[in-house]
Amino acid sequence: MENKERNTSELLQSVVLHNTNDTMSVGEIKNSLQERGFGIFLAIAALPICLPIPVPPGYTTFFSLPLFIFSVQMIWGMKSPWLPEWIGKKKINKKNLEKLITKATPWLRKIESYLHPRLTYISVHAWERIIGIFTFIFTIAIAMPIPLINFLPGCGILIMSLGLLNRDGLTIMVGMVVGTIGIGIALVVLALIWMGVSMPSLN
Repeated sequence: MENKERNTSELLQSVVLHNTNDTMSVGEIKNSLQERGFGIFLAIAALPICLPIPVPPGYTTFFSLPLFIFSVQMIWGMKSPWLPEWIGKKKINKKNLEKLITKATPWLRKIESYLHPRLTYISVHAWERIIGIFTFIFTIAIAMPIPLINFLPGCGILIMSLGLLNRDGLTIMVGMVVGTIGIGIALVVLALIWMGVSMPSLN
């Protein structure tokens, strides 16, 4: 019961504090937060995409893998998250994770101060299916290694996950709008790239 009473920012901090190794596997993170369901795992996977910190090439593509897997499971109606073994064994540097969580905690707490149960006539399970559909679409943009198109879809997923954790349907809808705007920007960027490649061939 103790885990369920803590908010998302506190739970994310506990991931680092309770692990003494230099690296953590994705499976270890999943197991330490299993009771929170899909919401907390979406938040963890979306955080690196949302924060303006230097990341190595392919970082967003790596985090798009669990987002794809979780979104399909949510659409399918699974009650709890599952990860294939090869992803569960992937290692994350503890210092990098700690830095990420430290950067995120102040503004996560600000967001959490505004969250409370709203639109609760829609069940959590129904919201999970809806969020799964939007997450799958947003993750397509996140998986593309193109600058400027990952941020808003990632923020949309993070906002939806926080809304899900707090049974706040209005916040979930805000996340859907933010991510959809990001998809629109991604389509414009891709169209400009395509036009830039295609135009010379017309001459």
